[in-house]
Amino acid sequence: MNGDSRKRGGTPMSPCIKICVMDAVDRFCTGCGRTRQEIAEWWTLRDDAKWAVLASLGARQRPTPPTTDVG
Repeated sequence: MNGDSRKRGGTPMSPCIKICVMDAVDRFCTGCGRTRQEIAEWWTLRDDAKWAVLASLGARQRPTPPTTDVG
């Protein structure tokens, strides 16, 4: 591997963080932000299509609600 392959130009790494739960409302994975179709097709997508998916993920992910300590 050649350093951080998430930088534009190389083959992008999968954004999977091993938290694979589909949000019932948005239909995006709560871990990586991809749709089921994007997850299923990831390994067959061309690099430019992978970069396009990665570019769209930030707008899809909901902010994590703040946690509160009880007690």
